[in-house]
Amino acid sequence: MPDHDILSDAEREALSAVMLEPDLPSQRVLIVDDDKDARELLSDILASEGIRCKTAASGESALKILVAEAEIKKPTIGLLITDLRMGHVDGLDLIRQVRESQRAALPIIIVSGDADVKDAIAAMHLSVVDFLLKPIEVGHLLELVKRELGIKP
Repeated sequence: MPDHDILSDAEREALSAVMLEPDLPSQRVLIVDDDKDARELLSDILASEGIRCKTAASGESALKILVAEAEIKKPTIGLLITDLRMGHVDGLDLIRQVRESQRAALPIIIVSGDADVKDAIAAMHLSVVDFLLKPIEVGHLLELVKRELGIKP
């Protein structure tokens, strides 16, 4: 009786390749900061953990990205990390506009080097996940991001 495998060699190789791929999140983090170095540092920290990022240099460009995303069936942005002090559309303005959009439920983390109690209270009223002061504690940030994206620790 001939030996009949259910899978061909090619199918077996393809299955092995898929099984070996790391379990990366499908959601991306949108990092918004007018400071290029801060944006890149956050992106590098998250990328080192296999978390994909998209960056924006202003609140306006972040809104454009989110509006473009709203037009696709399965949005890829699963978390927004924003600075507070930026140009025309600052972090709080950005959050207010997100909360009034189709992406109102998007989790948001604020990272700021220049904030006062009034800013923190305003942010909490806008239902942000957390308000982190720079310099940030990387372990805490990674824990928050992974939790919001549904990544097992």
